[in-house]
Parts: sequence; C-alpha cells; structure tokens
Amino acid sequence: MSIIARPFEKKYTESWENLVGESVNGTIFHTRKFLSYHPTGRFTDASLMFAKGDDIFALFPAVRGVWNDVDTLWSHRGASYGGFVHREGLGISTAFELVESLVDHAKKEGARRIVITLPPVIYNHRLSNYLDFAMVKNGFTYLKREVSSVVYLENDIEKNVAKFKQTNRTAFRRAMKLGVDVRESDDFATFYEILKKNLKIRHGVQPTHTLEELVLLKKLFPDKIFLYAAYAGNEMVAGVVMFDCNPDVSLAFYISHNEARQEFRGVNILFYHIINRCIQKGFHWLDFGIFTVNMDPNFGLAHFKEGFGSSGILRDSLSIDL
Repeated sequence: MSIIARPFEKKYTESWENLVGESVNGTIFHTRKFLSYHPTGRFTDASLMFAKGDDIFALFPAVRGVWNDVDTLWSHRGASYGGFVHREGLGISTAFELVESLVDHAKKEGARRIVITLPPVIYNHRLSNYLDFAMVKNGFTYLKREVSSVVYLENDIEKNVAKFKQTNRTAFRRAMKLGVDVRESDDFATFYEILKKNLKIRHGVQPTHTLEELVLLKKLFPDKIFLYAAYAGNEMVAGVVMFDCNPDVSLAFYISHNEARQEFRGVNILFYHIINRCIQKGFHWLDFGIFTVNMDPNFGLAHFKEGFGSSGILRDSLSIDL
C-alpha cells in the first residue's frame, strides 16, 4: 500500500501530539503546542501527515513561503529542528517511500524548494540515518552542516566532572566557596536583561525569542522548560534556560552571565548542577547547542563547551530544488 501525504488539520491535533510522544525521534519542537506559540501571520502552516490507509505513522511539521525569491516548503522555520517524526521500526524502503512522497506532494502543490533541518542523531532513541540517506539518494544536498556541542551523561556526576578541564573544575569549586546558590527561578525578566546585554556585547544580536514569547513557552511547557539561575546573595549573576526536548536529550537553549560578575563563575557552577540534574532525570545527553553560524566556527565558544567534556556532532540542513 502506497504512502499518502495528507495536509495537517486542527482536528488531528491530539493524534499528532500522541504520535510525537510515542515516536522514536520527536521533540517538543515538533509538537503543535510549540508551533502554535508563533503569532498568527508569522508563518503559513503546511504540515503533513503520512499514512498507509488509515494508519498515520509519520509527521512532517512545515511552513510554506517565499524565501530568497523561491517558493519553499520548510521544515520548520519556527523551530530549532524539523524533519520527519516517526514510530519505531522505520525500515530503509519505507524511509525512501516517505521522502519520495514528500517530494511528490511538494511538486503537486507548486513548491519549488524543500529545506529541512534535522535534529542531531542523538535525538533519535533508535539511532538511524535511513532518512538522511534516502534524502541524499533522492536529490537532496547539504545546505549547511552546523556543529553542536554535546555531553554524554554518565550515571554519576563525579564521572562527568572527571571529564571537565581543570580550569572548569576549579571554577565551579570557587563558586561553591564563594557561596553562589543555584536554584530554579521564574524571574525570566531579570535573566532576559542579562541575556540581551550579553548577546549585544559578544555577538551584536538579539535573543531568538522576545521576553513575552519565552514566558509563554514556559507556560505552555511548565514541566519541560526551566530557568536555572546562579545567585550571589540576592543578585542573579548567570542563568541557563533548559529545554527538555525528549526523554533522551536536554538542550541548553540560552546561556548567559553578567559580565560584571564573572568572578562568581556562575555559568560553571550552573552546569555542574544542570549536568547532575540531567543525570538524575535519566537523560542520556546534554546538548549545549551549536557553536557554528553558517558553518563558521566560534572557537572560543567551542573551547568553553569542551571544558565540560563536550564533543561535536552535526546538525544538518538539507535542501532540494524541485
């Protein structure tokens, strides 16, 4: 029985969310709840469901629009990751059928390009590159290959600490001696001011989300999005916003500190506690996020993340002109 691509309709929202939850590679970025936080008019949703008969076994969150003068089906411009979400047991022939079905559907709908950013392979509970392979064999090429820093989580915090560079171990222990306190916080406003100032100083950019959007996401995902903050007395000196993306991976989405309070080593002690927290919650990986922008590496940022025992894996974006 051939695979049919069906446009997503709101009446299928519950089924969509259930499949993401049951899938081997879905993340919060693939859920309708996450995608719905974008204001009306920012994107034109073009998400797809793939079925054999009445059995929906794969999803493809997507938007449609003109970028660089080309009518594009993009999975998904409003999320860190896109691509197919599927159940356990995806075989190589079905992977080819899925990709072929996507390409055929996009052509029929008049799209001239497809762009997909895949989650790094650690987000797949059953490691597989079948879909990547099927895309390349069907004419997709690599648009860019960013590098994300990831930490494999041992079953004991001290085993992870043993992988820290000496400077990082010294830094978080200094923070402990100075009495820096780490705790979960709801004070997103204070953290956001630190973040804005830090990003402007270091990179000349603004945060991906507005403060209002960040607060809204916390409300939408109260048990998956957390702000952990380091305090010197009553002053927040650093913070990290964590996204628990799926049962395997927790992502450090925002990392920032007050430049004027660097002596407290807030980020260092934060990641000591965050790594321990991830171990206790059963995650296998901590994703520090990318240190490349359009494949241009920030060696200083990479070096900082390597200090916690991280290594690099690829976050691939592929495209095809139809």
